[in-house]
Amino acid sequence: MAYDTELADRIRELLAAEPGVDEKRMFGGLAFLINGNMAVAASGRGGLMVRVPPEETDRLLQRDHVAPMVMAGRETRGWLRVGDDGIKTMRQLQSWVRRGAGYAASLPPK
Repeated sequence: MAYDTELADRIRELLAAEPGVDEKRMFGGLAFLINGNMAVAASGRGGLMVRVPPEETDRLLQRDHVAPMVMAGRETRGWLRVGDDGIKTMRQLQSWVRRGAGYAASLPPK
């Protein structure tokens, strides 16, 4: 499955004023990086991948439409998958994009 190009456009709109944003095809989707650190991605499996502080993972997993990010059969702390129903509105998407962008911007540049 290819990533949702409409979702990618919505993310672009939200990150337009953010300094240091780059786009890169990764994991079958389109990732948005800030200063070289991945913040969010339009996933090739649908929905949104979001990078969050690892210590917030468990709390955020309690939200509707949120699941752990699984890579190589293992849950990855600090990464979440938000289903399409959790990002339908611009307000919902903005909340997740801001969270991912804020965390990525707090990391040392790559």
